[in-house]
Amino acid sequence: MSQQFDVAVIGAGPGGYVAAIRAAQLGFKVACIDDFIGKDGTPALGGTCLNVGCIPSKALLQSSEHFHALNHDFAEHGITVKGASFDVAKMIERKDGIVKKLTGGIGMLLKKNKIEPFFGRASFADNSADGWIIDVAGTEPKRIIARNVIIATGSSPRPLPGVTIDNITILDNAGALDQAVLPKRLGIIGAGVIGLEMGSVWRRLGTEVTVLEALPDFLAATDRQIAKEALRTLTKDTGLDIHLGVEIGKITSGKEVIVAYKEGGEAKTLTVDKLIVSIGRVPHTAGLGAERIGLAVDARGFITVDDDCRTNLPGIWAIGDVVRGPMLAHKASEEGVAVAERIAGQKPHIDLGLVPFVVYTNPEIAWVGKTEEQLQAAGIAYRKGTASFLANGRALGLGQAKGTVKILADKNTDRILGVHMIGPMVSELISEAVVAMEFKASSEDLARIIHAHPSLSEVVHEAALAVDGRPLHG
Repeated sequence: MSQQFDVAVIGAGPGGYVAAIRAAQLGFKVACIDDFIGKDGTPALGGTCLNVGCIPSKALLQSSEHFHALNHDFAEHGITVKGASFDVAKMIERKDGIVKKLTGGIGMLLKKNKIEPFFGRASFADNSADGWIIDVAGTEPKRIIARNVIIATGSSPRPLPGVTIDNITILDNAGALDQAVLPKRLGIIGAGVIGLEMGSVWRRLGTEVTVLEALPDFLAATDRQIAKEALRTLTKDTGLDIHLGVEIGKITSGKEVIVAYKEGGEAKTLTVDKLIVSIGRVPHTAGLGAERIGLAVDARGFITVDDDCRTNLPGIWAIGDVVRGPMLAHKASEEGVAVAERIAGQKPHIDLGLVPFVVYTNPEIAWVGKTEEQLQAAGIAYRKGTASFLANGRALGLGQAKGTVKILADKNTDRILGVHMIGPMVSELISEAVVAMEFKASSEDLARIIHAHPSLSEVVHEAALAVDGRPLHG
């Protein structure tokens, strides 16, 4: 016998489980369906982000940063340590513990909000007078009916043609996060967020890391000034060997992995112990039964939605990585909340132009809004102000006085159009820019706000002052 729900959420990642919780808060009877299997072979909530993405990668980044600081940065503080070593297995164990704690926490949240979980692969079977019929294929197959369905199935690693991921020598994001032995030589195809973060982890631990990127520009979506500073810092200070504008050829693997590629027309080879393939992600919509019910999916696999995340079928919504916009966990979560509220008759608003981006390298990179190049291409007159962490007291005390904050404001109205940062903890500082831009603030608004001293946020204040040509410390 089929169970009836007001809302069924397919996917329990950052978009799905948040959508389910908000729908339950609004008084709906909610089901949440997910098919992710954890390392221990049991169902694990949280999706890619929590299990093999955002969270475990930050745990390993922190571990590697501590080891690097111990060996390279502590001496200037008068702290000397001899014979420091690390245990990769212990680092992985700590990372797994954090993941397990958080996945268990999501389970408790679903229980607290009286959301019924279903573990298995969901697919649309049909439509009926009572709602959409969904089959859940698992150890105990189930059939449910829901008047509203929110698709939040996330994304999968983009495959590289002709290359088989075995997560032994050729790795995707999951394999990159689960290495028990430190590789002596690591190759990475793709200089995006995943590639740079994973490269940073293993480089700090002593691995020789080479990054091959097909695009001629480094972090192409980033403001060019910030991207150039990032490239310089990551190659000079972190020690990543980054090659841009390369053409990948044949890849062979055995005891070693050999990558044939061309750079500047010259044929070259890279021989490594492990190879990470991180060339982007694709929407995970296969197996949903979209064609069975007439759900519109474009040629790239994205579900077609309007500005409010409605699909072409009544009562079916889609959010997160399976729809247009940036593939980011926080974007998915906000869309999940908004859709639940729209089902309840509310009218929330999300501005995809104000979604913050962060790369958790050291130094961190963060931005929101338009880049200088985008403003130039659009013919928008603007003013800019920059400030450095070099003279910031808090950054100097931390031993991380590197980086820049850049603010772009409309020349006529002074409204902030974009904020771009590289430096210590800019993943936190970027939120000030998001709030300011959400409330249509001007650069003068930021310049007039009192910022605590000493704090890293003073660099944001200084950049805002610089837009008007009146920096106090530059």
